[in-house]
Amino acid sequence: MKKYCCTIKTSFFILIFSFLFVCRIGAQNLMDVQNKAIVCLTYDDCLDVHLDNVIPALDSLGFKGTFYIPGNSTCLNNRMDEWRTAAKNGHELGNHTLFHPCFGKSMKRDWVGADYDLDIYSMQRLVDEIKVNNTLLKAVDGKSERTFAYTCGDKKIGDENIWDKIKDEFVAARGVNGIMYSINEVDISDIGSYAMINASGEEMIDLVKQAMKNNSLIVFLFHGIGGGHSINVALEEHNKLLRFLKENEKNICVAPLVDIAGYINEKKDCR
Repeated sequence: MKKYCCTIKTSFFILIFSFLFVCRIGAQNLMDVQNKAIVCLTYDDCLDVHLDNVIPALDSLGFKGTFYIPGNSTCLNNRMDEWRTAAKNGHELGNHTLFHPCFGKSMKRDWVGADYDLDIYSMQRLVDEIKVNNTLLKAVDGKSERTFAYTCGDKKIGDENIWDKIKDEFVAARGVNGIMYSINEVDISDIGSYAMINASGEEMIDLVKQAMKNNSLIVFLFHGIGGGHSINVALEEHNKLLRFLKENEKNICVAPLVDIAGYINEKKDCR
């Protein structure tokens, strides 16, 4: 009887969550996501250009992205209502820590402030700051589920994995290693991403085409779009990527990482 009930449960949840996942990503064909490439567009550091350039472009095409927000961001403070509206419209506000600490001295990153150098952090301090940022973000968007992005790709303090200390707070964490996976192979503790630095539209489209060949997940990592950060992609090049995604939406799913991770986790729970 237990095996029979599990079989029914598995079939039911695979059907329901496959349907819900596709519905979340917009008016695309109701195809099994296993037969599509999955593209996630992520944007780091809560910049004005994300509100001015990126979100209007995504919304115009029916796409939703993930925006990783440090709690001390001036843009969050000055434009909180706009971020709240973005979240209501389906964009994810992801956690990028409270103060964006990174390993500075030990990694020869001169731009890391002395007070926010992970070399001087305890694990408890980092975890506390991450949890405070979750509370702040919930006050903005009212949501309890979100993903986390490692600052500078730093995943450990000493010999301790950060994910092990925060995994109960998030559905997944995004890393910085450029790698594509099939949806069944994704490690939710360190989802790889391709960091875009002065990339052309053609270069980004070629990455999507690679994902399309194998129906893989590809995560893009952006900072500035049309300015706003030293790590930048020109607005027109970004728009070329978006147009390609729109033109090929029958074969591509575009979704925030929280939705993708939720789908992956539900599939694992039903196995």
